[in-house]
Amino acid sequence: MSETLTAASPARATWKDYVTLTKPRVISLLLFTALAAMFIASGHAHTVTLVRFMAVLIGGYAAAGAANTLNMVYDRDIDKKMDRTATRPTVTLVVPTSRALLFAIILELVSFSVLAIFANPLAAWMALSGLAFYVVIYTMILKRRTWHNIVIGGAAGAFPPLVGVAAVTNHLGTLSLLLFLIIFVWTPVHFWALALLIKDDYAAVGVPMLPVVKGDRATVIQIIGYAVVTLFVAASPYFIHMTGVFYLLVAVALSLVLLQKSCLLLKGVERKQASGLFHFSMIYLAILFLAMAVDRMM
Repeated sequence: MSETLTAASPARATWKDYVTLTKPRVISLLLFTALAAMFIASGHAHTVTLVRFMAVLIGGYAAAGAANTLNMVYDRDIDKKMDRTATRPTVTLVVPTSRALLFAIILELVSFSVLAIFANPLAAWMALSGLAFYVVIYTMILKRRTWHNIVIGGAAGAFPPLVGVAAVTNHLGTLSLLLFLIIFVWTPVHFWALALLIKDDYAAVGVPMLPVVKGDRATVIQIIGYAVVTLFVAASPYFIHMTGVFYLLVAVALSLVLLQKSCLLLKGVERKQASGLFHFSMIYLAILFLAMAVDRMM
């Protein structure tokens, strides 16, 4: 994409523009799952030291921020054609591409260094792997080629809990896999609810999101299917004796509400229902991880 910059363009950028590049609202939920995973893995609040907690907080945010910045740089050609993304700093060139790339590199260096030094190298590599998966697999390879983009590429959002577990235990096992799978199967429900709301934007720029390619009803059926799978995966830690009854009750209750809100879309895809599912899905994941952390520390 050609870029014409005036000498004054870089000077207009403020710290708020650089924060915007990191997509803080998107990061907040992922970061919460990473921090919650630390307590889930440890089983005792006092074993999560302040140093490691801050390392995951800072390192996790920096890695996700770098990934989001690179995503904005790569997608700036289509972002400028969509109303909701047309004012991004990478589109308006308030932050020139070269500076955005430098910012992303600095963030990743900070992330890897902080995690490797104050947690352990495994946590640092997990954060870097999540970045690479999101930027390369999802953004560069899948997003513009197939409606399966979010199913496969959405796995990038399942890496933060691995960072949290690794930071505390310095290894990855069955618990890590379960946390990964919960987010992996939850992501299509969450993202396709949003895609139903903004499908016209995706259609306008040729991004083959499921509602654009298959239509609303096919998308709703997929959402319901993944909501059912999410119910079973979310409940599974209890049945392999990793959590207690408290977590099971919370997981089942939350999952049934998620499924109920998904089924409401069968009556017709209206903005209110799709938006309700999208926003509840975020609450769902936050409470689920919180409940597991509390259960594991009981």
